Amino acid sequence: MGRKKLKLQWIANDSTRRSTFKKRKQGLMKKISELNTLCGVEACAIVYGPYNPQVPDVWPSPSNAHRVLTRFKSLSEMEQSKKMVNQEAYLKQRMVKVREQLKKQQRANREEEITQLMNRALIDKIGRILKDELKDLAWMIDEKMNRIQERIDSLRNTTESPPQLINGTGIQMAVEMEDAQRQTWLMNQI
Repeated sequence: MGRKKLKLQWIANDSTRRSTFKKRKQGLMKKISELNTLCGVEACAIVYGPYNPQVPDVWPSPSNAHRVLTRFKSLSEMEQSKKMVNQEAYLKQRMVKVREQLKKQQRANREEEITQLMNRALIDKIGRILKDELKDLAWMIDEKMNRIQERIDSLRNTTESPPQLINGTGIQMAVEMEDAQRQTWLMNQI
């Protein structure tokens, strides 16, 4: 059974706050240890707590933490900040990513709507379709035809010439097979 959702706010009770601090600090140290072990990352943690402010808690040891920090400080400022992101930059990156996903989803939804319209049109014999819907239908048909033509062109460019038999029947058979494959593929696309 999982923990209940915790409301993040200042804990007024001193003993509860102290025990929560201790548990969370141990959990943080464990996570850093797991990161070090599982990913082979050099990491350290220095926690200055309110209960003993003169002596910080250091993981894995003060000498190892000093070595990691010295190595980090020896990097150029460009290298140090190469992958750092502040809250504003992170949110901007996420917003751009979400907008791109939204555009893709809107396009996919529109294509799905038009595909359903095409199916309905085939059933209704185009009798009850509005002008705007016909424009959308024409656009979707053009899109699908462009994809079919691109696929045909790519197949023509990538296929080797069929073996030629006496009196050219091999070529005729290959052309007929290619036409049948195109028709099958076209029917699957619609």
